Amino acid sequence: MADLKEGSKAPQFTLPAVNLDKIGMGGETVSLQDFAGEKIVVLYFYPRDNTSGCTVEATGFRDLKGQFTRNGAVILGVSTDDLDTHRKFTEKQKLSFPLLTDEGGKIAQKYGVWKEKRVYGKTVVGIARSTFVIGKDGKIARIWPKVSPEGHAAEVLDVVKSMARWSRGG
Repeated sequence: MADLKEGSKAPQFTLPAVNLDKIGMGGETVSLQDFAGEKIVVLYFYPRDNTSGCTVEATGFRDLKGQFTRNGAVILGVSTDDLDTHRKFTEKQKLSFPLLTDEGGKIAQKYGVWKEKRVYGKTVVGIARSTFVIGKDGKIARIWPKVSPEGHAAEVLDVVKSMARWSRGG
């Protein structure tokens, strides 16, 4: 299990992705390295597509995507759902950012968010809802280890805006 802290180098990854903004809706891969030196990365891990909390969180990011983009950030959602499930969720919710497939939770483990939890009285292992903001330098600037979906995207945006102002010298 990873013991990442703010200021740690973010673990690298390359994962299959679905992106409504791209033709084909699948078959592409997204790597953290793609954004090095160029963008702030909002990497949010969530348990499952088409569930109430995950929908609230995803649509929150969707609704604020323009502001994230204007502040030099990209949004990447990660769950263990397959590409077909991501495609349906993306289309239904009109998500305009990539959803990445982490089959088996290998990347979630690297980020320390693959955890034992109780769901409907049963103990299961899966992704704990968490968010990481990664600076252009590849270091973790902010971690939310336990996320409440309502209003979370706005809270993340505040951090991104602050980072963007700082990098512009303001």
